[in-house]
Amino acid sequence: MKKPELLVTPIDLANMRELIEAGADAFVIGEQRYGLRLAGEFNKDQVKEAIELAHEHNKKVYVAMNALFHNEKIDELTQYLIFLNEAKADAVIFGDPAVLMVAKEVAPTMKLHWNAETTVTNYYTCNYWGRKGAKRAVLARELNMDSIIEMKENAEVELEVQVHGMTCMFQSKRSLIGNYFDYQGKAMKVEKAQEKAMILHDKERSNKYPIFQDENGTHIMSPNDMCIIDELEEMIDAEVDSFKIDGVLQTSQYIVEATKRYRQAIDLCVDNREEYEDVKENLLAELEEFQQEHRPLDTGFFFKETVY
Repeated sequence: MKKPELLVTPIDLANMRELIEAGADAFVIGEQRYGLRLAGEFNKDQVKEAIELAHEHNKKVYVAMNALFHNEKIDELTQYLIFLNEAKADAVIFGDPAVLMVAKEVAPTMKLHWNAETTVTNYYTCNYWGRKGAKRAVLARELNMDSIIEMKENAEVELEVQVHGMTCMFQSKRSLIGNYFDYQGKAMKVEKAQEKAMILHDKERSNKYPIFQDENGTHIMSPNDMCIIDELEEMIDAEVDSFKIDGVLQTSQYIVEATKRYRQAIDLCVDNREEYEDVKENLLAELEEFQQEHRPLDTGFFFKETVY
């Protein structure tokens, strides 16, 4: 049986070294000028060092270029893609067709992973981008398990599914936190959480939404973290290609601990299904111990109908 790739998002090079030891197979890195909602910022020198480190251990590095680009950034894409090609990045993650078009011109052998967040919802669209040059599609987080399995049965490209971490509920190119204070301050309050993060507290629903701003605008994240460490069987049996742990707004230690447990879960689910059934609830309980109190774990949309 095929083992899915375990894909993680390191905060920095030191964290990446820890994640290699923890059992990660591949990494998503980049800088916010080109990539969305990254766990950490990697400049060009760090990207190059990360690729060299990964390849020394037979791991892969995918560089995020999945922002939506306005005209003023188009000229930068050529040089950045040339750099990534020369640095031997294993793939580039894109959502904007501009990246694909430039890559065909300056880095025609570069592998491309299509990640347009919420729009990757059917296998026809995955195959459309596959025929344009993408080797992988990153599925929308709002899909249930039956939809994912059906897509894998019909897709002509690799499929990547997020199995752990928070998801983005809303993004705006505008700087909305200032407007929030002006117009919503009386209804809700914003709490400082981390250097880049704040929390939108909705008392009526007892939810706390992480919110942060970067060069790409304002991002409001889900109140819960998805976790399906105890529900991997169907997707492994369907041979989904990649399972992603998203570590955005988490500590380096949290990402390491999550990676260790998903490594164990994947290996057991493939190699010893009976033992996996015995330990999966314990693995879930261990992850729950690391959760922030205001962010419970749930199964996202995996067992729900999508509601827009």
